[in-house]
Amino acid sequence: MQTQELEKIASQVRRDILRMVHGCQSGHPGGSLGCTDLLVELFFNAMNLKTDSSGNVIFQMDGKGEDVFYLSNGHISPLIYSVLARRGYFPVAEMASFRKINTRLQGHPTPHEHLEGIRIASGSLGQGLSVAIGTAQAKKLAQDQSIVYCLMGDGEQNEGQVWEAAMYAPHHQVDNLIAFIDVNGQQIDGPTAKVMNNRDLGEKYKAFGWEVLHMNGNNAADVQQTVAKAKELSGKGSPIMVLMQTEMGAGVDFMMGSHKWHGVAPNDQQLADALVQLTETLGDY
Repeated sequence: MQTQELEKIASQVRRDILRMVHGCQSGHPGGSLGCTDLLVELFFNAMNLKTDSSGNVIFQMDGKGEDVFYLSNGHISPLIYSVLARRGYFPVAEMASFRKINTRLQGHPTPHEHLEGIRIASGSLGQGLSVAIGTAQAKKLAQDQSIVYCLMGDGEQNEGQVWEAAMYAPHHQVDNLIAFIDVNGQQIDGPTAKVMNNRDLGEKYKAFGWEVLHMNGNNAADVQQTVAKAKELSGKGSPIMVLMQTEMGAGVDFMMGSHKWHGVAPNDQQLADALVQLTETLGDY
């Protein structure tokens, strides 16, 4: 898919994110907006997904014979819900049920009532990379050539389980794994450098034996090129870590660059001001 097409889809996804969070006055818009370009690239372009003769996605919980994605930083659920709905996993209209009681689109993703596209519950930070490694190893044992993808946050790197997984994957040559860290420098309590300084994540992962790439996560062309390079590096003995520089709230000028939009919903006027900046391309739900 051409970069311009992906940018158009990303604009619609950002509209969906804002409208979902505004609709229930709850949720996490900042990181969702920042990571939009990556998930659009993965689900609409890079990943090998099972589809029918008409191109509609067929969801299989076991993920056999297809690429698999795990969202570890589950609080950015508005993003994954929008991307899955727009890709055809479930009806676009279902986004209106976000964070409502007794609906499938809860604040953190869960396979509750067989929600298509979601394989694990996430939100307790630090777990996604371990699950992704397990899935990747299972694929290698089954001689399944598919790739496993995982997205984490930079604040999530505070979790000890991440570093156990970081040691494990290179040691066992889990080279069908491509992981991403959203490096926006912000977490719920403030800048990551002040809460718990990650320092040089690239050098840390290199020291553990990962192949490390860097990309501008809010530039669709760079995202497309870097993901393609990561895929080329897969299968060569080492897991791949992509450090993705983003702006929290990317796409909406007054939300960018501050941790205050980590988990705050826009009011009516703020929603209107934000939507003016984002072109509707696929039709609002």
